[in-house]
Amino acid sequence: MQSFLNIHWNINPEIFRIGGFAIRYYSLMFAAAFYFSYLILSKIYKRESVSIHLLDKLAIFVILGTLIGARLGQVFFYEFGYYKQHLLEIILPFSIQQGNFEWTGYQGLASHGGAIGILIALGWYCKKYKQSFLWVIDRLVIVVALSGFFIRVGNLFNSEIIGKPTNLPWAFIFERVDFIPRHPAQLYEAICYLIIFFILWHIYNKRGLQLKQGFLFGLFLVLVFSVRFLMEFLKENQEVFENTLPINMGQILSIPFMIVGLYFVFRKAPDHFVGKTIV
Repeated sequence: MQSFLNIHWNINPEIFRIGGFAIRYYSLMFAAAFYFSYLILSKIYKRESVSIHLLDKLAIFVILGTLIGARLGQVFFYEFGYYKQHLLEIILPFSIQQGNFEWTGYQGLASHGGAIGILIALGWYCKKYKQSFLWVIDRLVIVVALSGFFIRVGNLFNSEIIGKPTNLPWAFIFERVDFIPRHPAQLYEAICYLIIFFILWHIYNKRGLQLKQGFLFGLFLVLVFSVRFLMEFLKENQEVFENTLPINMGQILSIPFMIVGLYFVFRKAPDHFVGKTIV
């Protein structure tokens, strides 16, 4: 039964289109995530007297790691059956159907793949520029949580990653999908990530240099992937094969991240620990 309070959602995900090229809200949310992340990290780097030059290098590694990892995560975790028949579409932002090119952007991006991509890129960055991995990632995860907020808002504009049917008065009716009142799971998740951002930012501001290295990283993993695990119960499965699983792919992929997070939260700090070892 539909409530008169239900929100009818029929936003066009494209802001404008010129021929086969389109600017989408999702792309703007991605750009906003990187922009605000850079601003916040620049404040952190200045506060701790670390060269902004290093941050500029880090930004390049993180952007590439996020995009490549998220794209490959979508391909191999969720849609390998399709992409093994359309190999070019893995790297190209458009589909090729019967010789016709249609701009789609990189709509298929998996957050777990993005997380793996960031870790690999960060490891490469720290080795190349001789930085402390844990120092960098303890600060980076603060803005990654904020980025998660922007990305889920982008998913909302795309009417994707929709929730299961519900009778709650604030249910969204995603008219581009169907006319069933559903949980606005994207919005739930976005709000949770924003709260996690404020938690991490508050802890850093209060106790940043006194925390054992890796603590903020571990807390981020526990909080974000616990939210992700629980939110999956309110979402429709993204792919048909998940219907045969006891828990879906998003939940399966979240468990290792939560375990790693618990390790960093509860591990004993080394006796020689110092708060800042980046330079």
